[in-house]
Amino acid sequence: MKGFYGKLLRVDLTGQTHSVEHIPDEVFQQYLGGKGLGSYLLLQNVKPATDPLSADNKLIFTLGAASDTIMVGNSRYGVFSKSPQTGGYAESYSGGRVAPVMRRAGYDAIIFEGMSDKPVFVEISDQGVVFHDASGLWGQDTYATEDAVLEKVNVPGAQALVIGPAGENLVRFACIENNRWRSAGRTGMGAVMGSKKLKAVVFHGSSKAEIADPELLKDVVKRIRDLGKDNPGVEAYRTYGTTGMVKTMNGANCFPNRYWNRVYDPNWENISGDTLLEQFKVKPTACNNCFMACGKHITVPEGEYAGLEIEGPEYETLYTFGGLCSFNRLDQIAYFNDLCDRLGLDTISTGNLVALVMEGVERGLLDAPVKYGDMEAAVELINQIARREGLGEILSLGIKDASQRLNLSDIAVHVKGLEPPGYDPRVLKGMGLAYATSARGACHLRATFYKPELVGISDPNTIEGKAELFIDYENRLTIFNTQILCVFFRDLIPWETLVDLNKACTGLDLTKDDLWNIANRIINANRQFNLQQGLTRADDTLPPRLFKEKLNDGRYSITPEELNKMVDDYYLLRGWSA
Repeated sequence: MKGFYGKLLRVDLTGQTHSVEHIPDEVFQQYLGGKGLGSYLLLQNVKPATDPLSADNKLIFTLGAASDTIMVGNSRYGVFSKSPQTGGYAESYSGGRVAPVMRRAGYDAIIFEGMSDKPVFVEISDQGVVFHDASGLWGQDTYATEDAVLEKVNVPGAQALVIGPAGENLVRFACIENNRWRSAGRTGMGAVMGSKKLKAVVFHGSSKAEIADPELLKDVVKRIRDLGKDNPGVEAYRTYGTTGMVKTMNGANCFPNRYWNRVYDPNWENISGDTLLEQFKVKPTACNNCFMACGKHITVPEGEYAGLEIEGPEYETLYTFGGLCSFNRLDQIAYFNDLCDRLGLDTISTGNLVALVMEGVERGLLDAPVKYGDMEAAVELINQIARREGLGEILSLGIKDASQRLNLSDIAVHVKGLEPPGYDPRVLKGMGLAYATSARGACHLRATFYKPELVGISDPNTIEGKAELFIDYENRLTIFNTQILCVFFRDLIPWETLVDLNKACTGLDLTKDDLWNIANRIINANRQFNLQQGLTRADDTLPPRLFKEKLNDGRYSITPEELNKMVDDYYLLRGWSA
């Protein structure tokens, strides 16, 4: 089929061997690539009751038909596994410059299986697979590791995926890093790499998958670029990146603060996008084939962290460390961002766990030397998590297990073991539905449903009709992720453009209804995987605390009845039994 190689690379880390398998056209016709292919392969290759950190678990990388074409926003790769954080379906994505180079290695998907008996890094190209000893890299941070493996391979343009000490030590929310500051952040993919003693993967090559209709693809790209001209959303991303959301979310009273106790931060201006532009040296950066340039490469100009350079911090890092942990200086949050990136830790999970400890201490439920706004104590705690020492040993297990062991389950905020991002579902009730039903746990990116609720398309306090609109967003972004497009292009790529994009890349003459059915099939596969791993309807809910604790004198709340009504509607529309 056009747009794909029809090739799966299977890498056995136990025996340090590899094989190439044919992917039938029927699989692409039913699931397309990217998320669809990853979900299909995960369901086929990971058995029920598999230990996520065992040799039997698989680590699956996929790309889409739009990868390494002229398509805008095609800079992302996907990674799929059974999550060590939730015990269920895991997917994570990262941008930067890796995806097109991964694509040129000549495969639609790569499966890592087994477990090496010593640290390795694997070099993958269209010329073959090479296993390198990585014993000397074990213990190195992600920045040093990326530099070292690229120097060792010594191929111009090669790209690398790496883990840090957190992944090596099997911290369940460890992430995969690339291009220093880009992260496949959620669900613990770095821990799966670490369990397999896989320190890094390096890609290079010159293969090219043939697309079906280059002229139609040019037309699709032109349409998107034309829509993007003078578009307020594009301009906002160009100017602020995601930091602009700090102002938006505080203005809408849904910025989680002091570990989910408030929805407004009185110090929000100190960590806003405007303050970032005023106080720091900021240089816009863009992923491959992107005109938004939402990345912000910053340099801290003065003070304790003078000279620190990162790409970020993104909104979610500002929400966790600035909002939940009550640090109101951007240079401090930039330091946390850098620390987590070096160690290979997801900033959303890490910030939530640090804030959970702070709240436990504040309520007298936990005896620990970590208080809100205590920089030194928070830094030490994060290092302990990565090393799995002291209190960090317990926290490294992830919020579900850690909160149980610390007797903090009543105040812990998570869904299926994954902490929510920075959108309070007591204010944005559709986000409650999104968190509850997401296969990977509390997630905003499977549908970005905060958008219609914030801009007035859907009343955030209304539950009637919410599920129907949510499914439209979820299905469209599921198709986005079969091509693996950046979700920030969602307003520029309606269903009709997705239809033409798919036809241009694959030659499949599919209608919107056909794509809708493919999205349903993928989401059903994710559901089936979770059911096989023991998750049930009972897991499609919110933490009890969010039902019990109302905000702003009771003005903001969500009840179990409201959530269950939305979930019932969602199940019915999906064709699932109650």
